[in-house]
Amino acid sequence: MTQEKIQRHNQRMKRHKEIVDQKIAQADIERGIIIVITGNGKGKTTSALGTLLRSLGHGQHCVLGQFIKGQWDCGEDHFFAQTDNLSHYTMNTGFTWNTQDFEQDKQAAQLIWQQLLPHFNDPQQRLIVLDEITYMFKYHYLDLQEFIRVIKNRPEQQNIIISGRGAPTELLELADTVSEIKPVKHAFNQGIKAQQGIEW
Repeated sequence: MTQEKIQRHNQRMKRHKEIVDQKIAQADIERGIIIVITGNGKGKTTSALGTLLRSLGHGQHCVLGQFIKGQWDCGEDHFFAQTDNLSHYTMNTGFTWNTQDFEQDKQAAQLIWQQLLPHFNDPQQRLIVLDEITYMFKYHYLDLQEFIRVIKNRPEQQNIIISGRGAPTELLELADTVSEIKPVKHAFNQGIKAQQGIEW
């Protein structure tokens, strides 16, 4: 790279830094946020659990509610079982297409929801992750409007992460941050088996 190109690069980086610094200075609101991670691509749970790990790393009290999943021998279950400051709940019914039992799945969803409810009133819980909860609204296991009322009335500094395909429009509008993960390629579609440490 020529000296002229290096100089132009440095000037661009200087302008970029000025823009970033200005945005940082303007961001002066301190409150918890709602994050929605949706889309058909792989990585929604992975992203949510990565943020959970970050929060736990700061010694914050957190809650993890896992809907749909629950029968696989997941690596995160082993890890989080040894983790202080985390309350962890799972539906323990597996995928809905495996159970094929609407009433059983609805009861399981209602049970975990009732277990999670007290945490939405506890200001010590800095992060609540609701993994795959979007399916609960799609299949009418949980009431979306009740859910919205609960998270609107949570403690001011409490953060919420919602993950799962097909997030309802109401949640997308309510959220402060929305990420959509799109599938470009997936190993499973090439006949590659799901493997320990990657899929579970």
